[in-house]
Amino acid sequence: MRNICRCILFFTLILPRTQAQLGVDLHGEPVQALTQPDTRLVVLFFVAGDCPVSNRYIPEMDRIRSEFVTRHAAFWWVFPNPSDTAAVVSAHEREYSMKGDTILDTRQTLVHLAHASVTPEAAVFRLENGRLVQVYRGRIDDRFLALGKERPHAAHHDLEDAIAAVLDGQPIAHPITRPVGCSIVPLAAVSR
Repeated sequence: MRNICRCILFFTLILPRTQAQLGVDLHGEPVQALTQPDTRLVVLFFVAGDCPVSNRYIPEMDRIRSEFVTRHAAFWWVFPNPSDTAAVVSAHEREYSMKGDTILDTRQTLVHLAHASVTPEAAVFRLENGRLVQVYRGRIDDRFLALGKERPHAAHHDLEDAIAAVLDGQPIAHPITRPVGCSIVPLAAVSR
């Protein structure tokens, strides 16, 4: 029984490193890495063009990206829904003046890696011995209390605080928060 357990652990640790493709860019080219040599952390913004909550957060997510990108943080706009084609996403990016790197999560590899379930949702990973280690998952801030219930301004800036904590070598106060938004459409639902 011990040998079986060791093999399972071995494959669990090795599989993510041998993953050939995380998704594709807007030109259909495979994205095989989320980092550059000087990257300290990776932030994934799970978004959808047809989600009004996600669209309302684009300016805030872009502000956060602009604030931290100079501190060796990599940011990716991740479009996880099956209807997120390159043409649809390109038009959406132009409409909302989105800046930065984009990935179409065609196999929902990043959805599973980050345990994401809605848009908008953020996931933060720090680099540890060349591997991505998730340290935050959840909402951008607490502006939305529920679908259709929004505060004028956020009281807590969970994502921004999490990124700052990681970059400053501090613990994250709330590593998991509950995002409010539109459900990510699972691939299994489309293939039925």
